[in-house]
Amino acid sequence: MNRAPFGTALACLVLVTGRTRLTGLVASHGALPIELGLMRPHDATRLLEVGQDALAAAIAQARPGHRLSDISHAVQATTEAAGYSVIRSLVGHGVGRSMHEDPQIPNYGAPGHGPLLQPGMTLAIEPMINAGGPDVVLHDDQWSISTADGSLSCHFEHTVAITESGPRILTLPNEQPVRQAV
Repeated sequence: MNRAPFGTALACLVLVTGRTRLTGLVASHGALPIELGLMRPHDATRLLEVGQDALAAAIAQARPGHRLSDISHAVQATTEAAGYSVIRSLVGHGVGRSMHEDPQIPNYGAPGHGPLLQPGMTLAIEPMINAGGPDVVLHDDQWSISTADGSLSCHFEHTVAITESGPRILTLPNEQPVRQAV
Protein backbone atom coordinates (compact mmCIF):
# COMPACT_ATOMS: atom_id res chain seq x y z
CA MET A 1 0.00 0.00 0.00
CA ASN A 2 1.34 3.41 -0.91
CA ARG A 3 1.42 5.99 1.86
CA ALA A 4 -0.13 9.41 1.35
CA PRO A 5 1.54 12.55 2.67
CA PHE A 6 0.17 13.73 6.03
CA GLY A 7 -3.08 15.64 5.57
CA THR A 8 -3.86 14.12 2.18
CA ALA A 9 -7.25 12.42 1.89
CA LEU A 10 -7.22 9.30 -0.24
CA ALA A 11 -9.82 6.66 -0.87
CA CYS A 12 -9.16 2.96 -1.01
CA LEU A 13 -10.39 1.12 -4.06
CA VAL A 14 -11.42 -2.51 -3.67
CA LEU A 15 -12.00 -4.70 -6.72
CA VAL A 16 -15.01 -6.99 -6.40
CA THR A 17 -15.33 -9.91 -8.80
CA GLY A 18 -17.51 -12.99 -8.89
CA ARG A 19 -18.83 -15.79 -11.04
CA THR A 20 -21.88 -17.98 -11.47
CA ARG A 21 -22.20 -21.50 -12.84
CA LEU A 22 -25.50 -22.43 -14.48
CA THR A 23 -26.18 -25.58 -16.54
CA GLY A 24 -22.48 -26.23 -16.89
CA LEU A 25 -21.59 -22.75 -18.19
CA VAL A 26 -19.67 -20.12 -16.27
CA ALA A 27 -20.43 -16.40 -16.24
CA SER A 28 -18.08 -13.85 -14.75
CA HIS A 29 -19.84 -11.10 -12.82
CA GLY A 30 -17.38 -8.52 -14.05
CA ALA A 31 -14.93 -6.42 -12.09
CA LEU A 32 -16.33 -3.48 -10.22
CA PRO A 33 -14.04 -1.06 -8.39
CA ILE A 34 -15.73 0.15 -5.21
CA GLU A 35 -14.48 3.32 -3.56
CA LEU A 36 -14.08 3.20 0.21
CA GLY A 37 -13.59 6.74 1.46
CA LEU A 38 -14.85 10.25 0.98
CA MET A 39 -12.58 11.65 -1.69
CA ARG A 40 -9.87 10.66 -4.07
CA PRO A 41 -7.23 12.64 -5.88
CA HIS A 42 -7.97 13.95 -9.36
CA ASP A 43 -5.46 11.57 -10.94
CA ALA A 44 -7.30 8.55 -9.53
CA THR A 45 -10.63 9.91 -10.75
CA ARG A 46 -9.22 10.41 -14.25
CA LEU A 47 -7.65 6.94 -14.29
CA LEU A 48 -11.02 5.37 -13.40
CA GLU A 49 -12.79 7.38 -16.11
CA VAL A 50 -10.26 6.25 -18.71
CA GLY A 51 -10.65 2.65 -17.54
CA GLN A 52 -14.41 2.89 -18.07
CA ASP A 53 -13.90 4.55 -21.46
CA ALA A 54 -11.47 1.79 -22.50
CA LEU A 55 -14.01 -0.86 -21.53
CA ALA A 56 -16.77 0.91 -23.48
CA ALA A 57 -14.53 1.28 -26.54
CA ALA A 58 -13.57 -2.40 -26.39
CA ILE A 59 -17.18 -3.56 -26.02
CA ALA A 60 -18.15 -1.44 -29.04
CA GLN A 61 -15.73 -3.58 -31.11
CA ALA A 62 -17.28 -6.88 -29.97
CA ARG A 63 -19.38 -7.41 -33.12
CA PRO A 64 -19.63 -10.11 -35.77
CA GLY A 65 -17.11 -9.56 -38.53
CA HIS A 66 -14.60 -7.74 -36.35
CA ARG A 67 -11.35 -9.36 -35.28
CA LEU A 68 -10.29 -10.15 -31.72
CA SER A 69 -7.46 -7.62 -31.88
CA ASP A 70 -9.98 -4.86 -32.66
CA ILE A 71 -11.05 -5.20 -29.01
CA SER A 72 -7.42 -5.16 -27.87
CA HIS A 73 -6.58 -2.13 -29.97
CA ALA A 74 -9.58 -0.17 -28.67
CA VAL A 75 -8.31 -0.61 -25.09
CA GLN A 76 -4.77 0.38 -26.01
CA ALA A 77 -5.76 3.39 -28.12
CA THR A 78 -8.13 4.78 -25.47
CA THR A 79 -5.64 4.20 -22.66
CA GLU A 80 -2.53 5.56 -24.35
CA ALA A 81 -4.36 8.60 -25.77
CA ALA A 82 -5.00 9.58 -22.15
CA GLY A 83 -1.33 9.12 -21.20
CA TYR A 84 -1.68 5.82 -19.35
CA SER A 85 -0.28 2.35 -20.07
CA VAL A 86 -1.90 -1.05 -20.47
CA ILE A 87 -0.75 -4.03 -18.46
CA ARG A 88 0.67 -6.42 -21.05
CA SER A 89 1.15 -9.48 -18.86
CA LEU A 90 -2.55 -9.90 -17.97
CA VAL A 91 -5.37 -10.60 -20.42
CA GLY A 92 -9.11 -10.96 -20.84
CA HIS A 93 -10.37 -14.34 -22.04
CA GLY A 94 -13.13 -16.48 -23.42
CA VAL A 95 -15.83 -17.72 -21.05
CA GLY A 96 -17.83 -20.96 -21.37
CA ARG A 97 -17.68 -24.18 -19.40
CA SER A 98 -14.60 -22.85 -17.58
CA MET A 99 -13.90 -19.37 -16.30
CA HIS A 100 -10.72 -18.85 -18.31
CA GLU A 101 -10.91 -20.25 -21.83
CA ASP A 102 -9.38 -19.34 -25.15
CA PRO A 103 -9.10 -16.96 -26.76
CA GLN A 104 -6.87 -14.75 -24.66
CA ILE A 105 -7.63 -11.05 -25.16
CA PRO A 106 -4.62 -8.79 -24.61
CA ASN A 107 -5.24 -5.10 -23.96
CA TYR A 108 -2.90 -4.03 -26.74
CA GLY A 109 -2.17 -4.76 -30.38
CA ALA A 110 -2.81 -3.70 -33.95
CA PRO A 111 -6.40 -3.99 -35.18
CA GLY A 112 -7.53 -6.51 -37.78
CA HIS A 113 -5.78 -9.63 -36.45
CA GLY A 114 -6.76 -12.80 -34.64
CA PRO A 115 -9.94 -14.83 -34.76
CA LEU A 116 -13.01 -13.45 -36.50
CA LEU A 117 -15.69 -12.61 -33.93
CA GLN A 118 -18.84 -14.68 -34.45
CA PRO A 119 -22.27 -14.85 -32.82
CA GLY A 120 -22.23 -17.22 -29.86
CA MET A 121 -18.76 -16.26 -28.63
CA THR A 122 -18.63 -15.08 -25.02
CA LEU A 123 -15.70 -12.94 -23.90
CA ALA A 124 -14.49 -11.45 -20.62
CA ILE A 125 -13.23 -8.03 -21.74
CA GLU A 126 -10.88 -6.70 -19.05
CA PRO A 127 -9.03 -3.40 -19.48
CA MET A 128 -6.26 -3.26 -16.89
CA ILE A 129 -4.40 0.04 -16.99
CA ASN A 130 -1.71 1.81 -15.00
CA ALA A 131 -1.00 5.47 -14.40
CA GLY A 132 2.71 4.67 -14.67
CA GLY A 133 4.53 1.96 -16.59
CA PRO A 134 2.94 -1.28 -17.78
CA ASP A 135 4.80 -3.67 -15.47
CA VAL A 136 3.20 -5.45 -12.52
CA VAL A 137 4.47 -7.66 -9.69
CA LEU A 138 2.83 -10.93 -8.62
CA HIS A 139 3.07 -11.33 -4.83
CA ASP A 140 3.96 -14.46 -2.86
CA ASP A 141 0.32 -15.50 -2.45
CA GLN A 142 0.27 -16.01 -6.27
CA TRP A 143 -2.92 -13.89 -6.52
CA SER A 144 -2.25 -10.32 -5.38
CA ILE A 145 -0.77 -8.02 -8.01
CA SER A 146 0.52 -4.46 -7.78
CA THR A 147 2.23 -2.08 -10.17
CA ALA A 148 6.00 -2.44 -10.32
CA ASP A 149 6.50 1.33 -10.01
CA GLY A 150 3.91 1.91 -7.25
CA SER A 151 1.61 3.89 -9.55
CA LEU A 152 -2.17 3.77 -9.48
CA SER A 153 -3.94 1.07 -11.48
CA CYS A 154 -7.50 0.10 -12.36
CA HIS A 155 -9.32 -2.89 -13.78
CA PHE A 156 -12.80 -3.01 -15.27
CA GLU A 157 -14.50 -6.07 -16.73
CA HIS A 158 -17.69 -7.20 -18.37
CA THR A 159 -18.63 -10.56 -19.85
CA VAL A 160 -19.96 -9.90 -23.35
CA ALA A 161 -21.80 -12.20 -25.74
CA ILE A 162 -21.31 -11.63 -29.46
CA THR A 163 -24.76 -11.57 -31.08
CA GLU A 164 -25.98 -10.93 -34.62
CA SER A 165 -27.05 -7.43 -33.52
CA GLY A 166 -23.80 -6.63 -31.69
CA PRO A 167 -22.44 -6.96 -28.18
CA ARG A 168 -24.70 -8.03 -25.31
CA ILE A 169 -23.30 -7.28 -21.87
CA LEU A 170 -24.15 -10.22 -19.62
CA THR A 171 -22.77 -8.72 -16.39
CA LEU A 172 -24.55 -5.37 -16.43
CA PRO A 173 -27.23 -4.91 -13.77
CA ASN A 174 -30.58 -4.10 -15.41
CA GLU A 175 -30.82 -0.68 -13.85
CA GLN A 176 -27.30 0.40 -14.81
CA PRO A 177 -26.92 2.36 -18.07
CA VAL A 178 -24.29 1.28 -20.59
CA ARG A 179 -21.35 3.68 -20.85
CA GLN A 180 -20.94 4.61 -24.49
CA ALA A 181 -17.59 4.65 -26.27
CA VAL A 182 -16.18 8.15 -26.66
